[in-house]
This record gives sequence, C-alpha cells and structure tokens, in this order.
Amino acid sequence: MTQSAPQPTDLTVHRVSRVLEIAFDDGASFRIPFELMRVYSPSAEVRGHGPGQEVLQTGKRNVQIDALEPVGRYAVQPVYSDGHDSGIYTWEYLYFLGQERERLWQEYLEKLQLAGLDRDAPMASASSGGACASHQGGGHVH
Repeated sequence: MTQSAPQPTDLTVHRVSRVLEIAFDDGASFRIPFELMRVYSPSAEVRGHGPGQEVLQTGKRNVQIDALEPVGRYAVQPVYSDGHDSGIYTWEYLYFLGQERERLWQEYLEKLQLAGLDRDAPMASASSGGACASHQGGGHVH
C-alpha cells in the first residue's frame, strides 16, 4: 500500500468557534469552518448526481457538528445539527478543503450572489423535484 495522501495526526472539533482543526503528517494543519464543510459536503444531497445538479446550500452559518464518526481508516462522517449526515469526508478531501479554504469560500459567496441568495436564507423546500429521488432504498431519509 502506497501512502500518497497525507494522513491526519490530530483532529479536534471546536464547537464554540465552529471549526474542525486537523493536522497532517506532512506538517500541514488547517482550521476548516463547519459552514464551509457543510456547504461543500461531498454527499449526493449537496453535489447532486452529475454536473449541474449541485444544490446551493444556504442558512448554514451556525451549523454545528454534533458527532464525527470514523469511516474505516480513510475518512470521517459528520452529523450536522441541521440533520445532514450523508457526507463522507476522506482525509484527502479534508486536506483539499483546508488548502483551498479561501478560494472555495469566495466561490461560494459568488454562487450565492449569482443566484440572488443570502448566505443566511433558509434552504428552499425540496418541492423542486427532490434532489435525492434516486436514493430509493439507499437508507437516505429526508
């Protein structure tokens, strides 16, 4: 087994400041805001099932991580205070979020502006066709 991606050496959930602090064996360490993690969740509920199906997330400024479950030895699965729990964050993806934090944040703010949405607006209801209609039998509950 080749170890190409950096591995975490420390992982801390800071509930008051709402950041995930993660250190890696290559010396890098990042403080990733929960809100950024939530709006860039690697789940189908957020990313969609193909290009152009992404669901722009709003109202996540104060989201908390209620639990952080290990997934094998390669990832964690946060349970967010808004009920979202289907994103599996690999170590590689968390490294990417930390490394690209500023760029991703600016992209998010630009997407909100283009959509005419406010960062704190509540999420629209799923009446727009159900973003996860293809999760039949997948154990995904809305």
